[in-house]
Amino acid sequence: MLDHRKLGRELDIFHSDPLSGAGLPIWLPAGAAARHAVEEFLRSLEVRNGYQHVYSPPLGRAELFELSGHLGYFADDMFPPMKLSSDDELMLRPALCPHHCLVYLARGRSYRELPLRIAEIGGMYRSERSGVLGGLSRVRAIHLNDAHIFCSLADVGAEVASVLRLVDVAHAALGVRVSSVRLSLRGPGEKYVGSEESWAQAESLLRAALGSRSYVEAPGEAAFYGPKIDIQVRDVRGREWSLSTVQLDFDKPARFDLSYVDAGGARARPVMVHRSLVGSMERLFGYLIEEHGGAFPAWYAPLQLRVLPVSAASAGAAAAFAASAVEAGLRADVVAEGGSLGARVRDAAAAKVPYVAVIGDREAAAGAVALRVRGGRELPAMPMPDAIRLIDEAVAARSIDPVP
Repeated sequence: MLDHRKLGRELDIFHSDPLSGAGLPIWLPAGAAARHAVEEFLRSLEVRNGYQHVYSPPLGRAELFELSGHLGYFADDMFPPMKLSSDDELMLRPALCPHHCLVYLARGRSYRELPLRIAEIGGMYRSERSGVLGGLSRVRAIHLNDAHIFCSLADVGAEVASVLRLVDVAHAALGVRVSSVRLSLRGPGEKYVGSEESWAQAESLLRAALGSRSYVEAPGEAAFYGPKIDIQVRDVRGREWSLSTVQLDFDKPARFDLSYVDAGGARARPVMVHRSLVGSMERLFGYLIEEHGGAFPAWYAPLQLRVLPVSAASAGAAAAFAASAVEAGLRADVVAEGGSLGARVRDAAAAKVPYVAVIGDREAAAGAVALRVRGGRELPAMPMPDAIRLIDEAVAARSIDPVP
């Protein structure tokens, strides 16, 4: 059975060290390269769809989380406050939404600005029990692909439907397979904020946005401030995880007294839509490592191309080809030593590298390269610029297949 913790160690994707602390993984260079590629893709996708990105601090004053309701409804999952003085306590945030409300409050807002879509891949912290922590799937330091949409009630349906379309795009590029869609609703005996009317309205809007999608209802799984759509994936042990989510919130706009000037000049309250296209980077990569067996699609593979000279005579051409690939924006390296050519090819296969370029004396003299595609497929020798172009096109297309 594939286990992302074992593969993560073997492929140098992440490291867990007792000195760092349980649930606080360290992303190694290979993992950081893959994560950076995914984050850049997500930011680009969001920008093309009207999102604006911000940076906000991963901690805030206790009063911020009192105002947001997290201390009242979520305190057991938060780390203790850090007391700086008698009237100044800081806390690690358990969510990004309070800071994004402060972004909204940075100045007055008009209906012409709405919907206002604020996005961030930001850090947050949950005080998880040590017994439930494991690899990247359950951690204490979380980096969330988060966004909050501030809009009028009339725009909620269209915004939620748009989020679901973007989720589909992100999942297709990453190779995510959805196991189910869940409409998470209130349950008995839980603590929730807001009126019966606002909850009924929010649930109705989410059902309408789901349209013809198949989903199951999950009473008791709602956030304390509103219902949500959770898009589930299944890991290799058969467990379901929430990966992507979209949530409606009538509570925080009221708590933070958010408003905008409507077309008639009156003060109106926006609705807040919480959404994440792929969840946290940690849970996402825990899933992706297992789903792909560590063999990521070429566009976010940590190393996209390994160049292998056959002999010392072709080492110069191999180095020049690798440099050209790096100049073109690819992640490439050269391995000239470490055993026979066959041994080096096997090492590249074990490292799940999508493309291996073999350069012998004949290829060096002709300015050509023989490409081997992950999985064993060998392509005919081709000019070096053509090889770079082939790889670059597959990466640009974010294709799951290395030779689309």
